[in-house]
Amino acid sequence: MKSRPVFFTVLALVAMILFAACGGAAATEAPAQSADYYGAPAQPEAPQEAAQPQLDKSAENSGVAPAVDAVALPTMAPAFEIGNQNGESVVVQNTNRKIIKNADVRLLVKDTDVAIDRTTQAIGDLGGYIISSRVWYQDYYGNNLKYSTMTLGIPVDQFERMLVRLRELAIRVLDENASGEDVTDQYVDLQSQLENLEATRARIQEFLTDAKTVDEALRINQELANIEAQIEQIKGRMNYLNDRSAFSTITVNFEPEFPILTPTPSPTAAPTFTPRPTATLAPWKPGETFSDAQRTVTVAYRGIFNFLIWLVVVVLPILLLPAIVIWALWKLVTRKPRKPSGGGSN
Repeated sequence: MKSRPVFFTVLALVAMILFAACGGAAATEAPAQSADYYGAPAQPEAPQEAAQPQLDKSAENSGVAPAVDAVALPTMAPAFEIGNQNGESVVVQNTNRKIIKNADVRLLVKDTDVAIDRTTQAIGDLGGYIISSRVWYQDYYGNNLKYSTMTLGIPVDQFERMLVRLRELAIRVLDENASGEDVTDQYVDLQSQLENLEATRARIQEFLTDAKTVDEALRINQELANIEAQIEQIKGRMNYLNDRSAFSTITVNFEPEFPILTPTPSPTAAPTFTPRPTATLAPWKPGETFSDAQRTVTVAYRGIFNFLIWLVVVVLPILLLPAIVIWALWKLVTRKPRKPSGGGSN
C-alpha cells in the first residue's frame, strides 16, 4: 500500500517533465512557421534584456564600443515611379535621374586675361573640360579691348558650383540663363526597347540555327541584321543621353570694362581771309552767234511748214465734210420762197 503513493508521485513528475519539454519545443517552432506578407520567414525578436548583456559582454571582451549591424537597419533609398512605352511602371532611384543642364552667362570683367586664367583653374578643380574657346579684339577710341567666349563641359553635380565661381569673377553679371531637361523617361523607354530587341534577337538566332534551307537562312539573317541595327541605334542614343546628363554645358562670354575717356581740347584755328573770285568775261564770238541765229530761223520755218502740212492734209479733210453739211442746212433754212408771177386778167 505504501508503494502506490510513491508510484503516483513518480508518474506525476514524469508527466510534468514531458509537458514542459513539449511546450518548449512548440515555443521554439512557432516563430519559424510564421511568415510575413511577401512569404519571407519572420525572424524571432530577441528580448531586449537578453540582447543587451550580450552586447555589453562582447564589448567588454573586445575592448571596443558595441556596433549596430548595418544589415539589420532598413535602407530607404528615395525613388520615383514612371511609366514606359509599354504601359509598365518602372521604379527608378533618384541617383539615376538623368538631367541635361545648360547655361549661358555674360560677364563684365575688369581684365579678360585674368578672368580666362581663373576660369581655366576652376575647370580643372571641378573636373571639367573646355569644349571650345574664342578670343577677339575691338577698338574703342584707340583702346584695344579683349573679348572672349568659352564653352565648358562641367560634371552635372558641379554645375551650380561652377556658376558661383563664374559670378565671383565678374564686376557685374550682364545676363544669365540656366535650364535643365529631365530625360529619365526617355532613357527608361530606350532601355525597355533595348531589352525587347535583345530578346527578339535571341529568338531570331534560335530560328537561324533551326533553318533548313538557304533561302530561309538568308531571310532570317536579314531580319537579324535589322534588329541589330536598331539595337546599335538605341545604344548610341542611350550613350548620348548618358554623356549629356553626366556633363552639363556652360557658355560664358567675357566683356571688358570700358576705360574712362578724358576729352582733350582741340586747338582752334585762326580764321583766314579768302578773297572772293572775280568774274571773267567770256570772249565775243560773232560766228557762233550767227550760226545759232541761223539754226533758230531754220527750226522756226520748219515748224511753220510742218504745221501747214498737217493743216492741209489732216485738219481740212476732217473739217470739210461737216462744214459742207452745215452750210447746206443753213442754205435750206434761209432760202426765201419764190414769188408767183402774176398775169393780167381780161
